[in-house]
Amino acid sequence: MCTVEKFKDFKAVIDKVNTSDYGLQAGIFTKDIHKIFYAYNHLDVGGVVVNDIPSARVDSMPYGGIKDSGLGREGVKYAIEEMTEIKTLLMKDIDKM
Repeated sequence: MCTVEKFKDFKAVIDKVNTSDYGLQAGIFTKDIHKIFYAYNHLDVGGVVVNDIPSARVDSMPYGGIKDSGLGREGVKYAIEEMTEIKTLLMKDIDKM
């Protein structure tokens, strides 16, 4: 569900968004760099999109939410990690064998 409401206090809007049980992505429309960084630093969401809809993304970007919006992230890096078996090899003094 998406809602649009008028507001006067930007910080109050951020606080209101954070009361949601969900936190997938958020979209904000502004040219004010201070508001952009305030939103990025204070919104409890998996990603903040500026001047576009919150579902806008490139496949290589991490995508996912927090709270009841899911677990983990999607994207190339995370897919590779899921298909990779991590293995460790430690060696000491092999020249003495």
